[in-house]
Amino acid sequence: MSFFVQYNIVTRTPEKMATKLANLQNLLSDLIKRYSPRVDYLMIRFEEALGTDILLRGDKVETLSEAISIGGHVRACYKGGWGLSSFNRIDTITERIEEAIAAARMIGDDETILAPIKPVRASCTLPLTGTDPRKIPLVKKKELCDFYTDLLKSVDGRITTTSVRYADSAQKVMIATSEGTFIEQSWVDMEMRFAATARNGETVQTGRETTGSRKAFEDLTNLDDQVKSAATRAINALSLPSVLGNTYTVVIDPILTGLFVHEAFGHLSEADMAYENPDLLEVMTIGRRFGSKELQIFDGAAPAGHRGSYFYDDEGVPATTTQLIKDGVLVGRLHSRETAGKLDEAPTGNARCLNYHYAPIVRMTNTWIERGKTPVSDLFSDIKEGVYARNWLGGMTNGEMFTFSAGEAWMIRNGKIAEPVKDVTLSGNVFQTLEDIEAIGNDFYWDESGGCGKGGQNGLPVGCGGPSLRIRDVVVGGEAT
Repeated sequence: MSFFVQYNIVTRTPEKMATKLANLQNLLSDLIKRYSPRVDYLMIRFEEALGTDILLRGDKVETLSEAISIGGHVRACYKGGWGLSSFNRIDTITERIEEAIAAARMIGDDETILAPIKPVRASCTLPLTGTDPRKIPLVKKKELCDFYTDLLKSVDGRITTTSVRYADSAQKVMIATSEGTFIEQSWVDMEMRFAATARNGETVQTGRETTGSRKAFEDLTNLDDQVKSAATRAINALSLPSVLGNTYTVVIDPILTGLFVHEAFGHLSEADMAYENPDLLEVMTIGRRFGSKELQIFDGAAPAGHRGSYFYDDEGVPATTTQLIKDGVLVGRLHSRETAGKLDEAPTGNARCLNYHYAPIVRMTNTWIERGKTPVSDLFSDIKEGVYARNWLGGMTNGEMFTFSAGEAWMIRNGKIAEPVKDVTLSGNVFQTLEDIEAIGNDFYWDESGGCGKGGQNGLPVGCGGPSLRIRDVVVGGEAT
C-alpha cells in the first residue's frame, strides 16, 4: 500500500504573486509585451491543477494520492519554427521565455502561418450540476472504491481478479498571447474504471466498465448495476462458445458506434494527421463521398455537458461544432490554427493539451454520428445469419484499419437475436466500413467514458456518441471454422 501527497510549488517568494490573478495578469502582460517583438507569435500558459488518483487491485491499494500541480509553459513561433519550454516556478519564467524563443529562432526557416482569430479576453468556468469532487474527502472516495470492489467480488466465486480506479482533476488554465488574448478557464473532470476477471480451469474471461463526468460527483455513485454487469459478463463468458470467424452483417450498439467514430474515423479527421501524410490528405479530400446520404458525422466542444466540452481551446479559439461528413460526403476536418492556416481552412477550436508539460496538438472533443430513422428492431430484419455486438472490451487502429473487441455479443438468426457468443472482434477498413453502413438506428447514446491518447498525451477526456448501426461484410474474428 502506498500513499503520497505531492505539491509542486509555483514560487518560493514570500509575495506568492502567482496566487493572485490580478498580479499574474499584469506579469504575463508585461512579459508578452517585452518579448513578443522577437518572434512572430508568443503564448504563455499558466495552470493550477488539483487531482485525486486511487487504484485498487483486489484488496491491495496500489495508488492513493492527492496532488497539487502548479506550472506553465511558453510557446514561441518564429519563421514557422516552434519553441516550447515549461516551468513550475514563476521566478524562472523569464529564462523559460528565453529558451522557447531561442529554440524557435534556431529552427525557424520558413513562414509562420496561423489562421487568424479575434483576440479574446474572458473568464469562464464549466458549470457543475452537483457536488464538486474537491468537497469529498479522500477517505470517502476510497470507501466508494472499496464498495465497488466488494460488488465485483460478490457476483461469483469464480471472480479471481478485480480492479477499481477513481480519478478526478480540477484545472484552472490561463493563457496570454502576443495577439492580445487573455483567457482564464476552469473545469472539473471525473472518471471511474472497473474490471473483473473470471477463471474456470484454463478458461479466463474479463469484463470491463468505464464511466466519466464533468458534471457532479453523484454521477459516480449508485453505479451498482453497471459495476456488477462487468463481473457478470466475465462469468457468463466462461461457458459461452466462441463465435465462428467469418464475414457477417453486424449490428453494433451506440457505445461501439461511438468507439468506431472516434478511433477509426475521428483520428483521420485531425488535420495534422492529413497534413503530415500527403497520401492520407489525398484520401481525405473535401467533397469525397464516404457513405450514404443518411450519414452525418460531427465533432465539437460547443455542445455543453460532455467530457470533451469547453469554451476555448488551448490556443484561445472558441469552441465550435464541426460537421465532418454531411449526407455521406466529407465536408470538414479538425484544426489547430497552424493546420488551418497551412490548409487555408477555418480554425475549429481543436488544439488541446493534456497539461502544461505538452504543446497543444489537434485533438477530438465530442465526436458523434447523428441518429438515423430506422427503428432499432428493424436493423435485425432480413439478416439470415449475423452478429449483434455491444459495448467494448478493447481495440486498436493503424491508419485506416481497425480492430475492436466487443464486450458482449449474440448471433443473429433469421432476423432475431439468438445465442450469446464470446471472443468477438470486428475488423476492417474505416472507409469501406462507412460505405457498408446499411442502416442507421433512431436511438442515440452519449458515452462519457473516453480517455484519448495521441502524441504521448494519454487520457485526454473526450465524449463519443451515436446510434445503433447495421453494417454489411464485417470481418468477425473468433474460432476458426
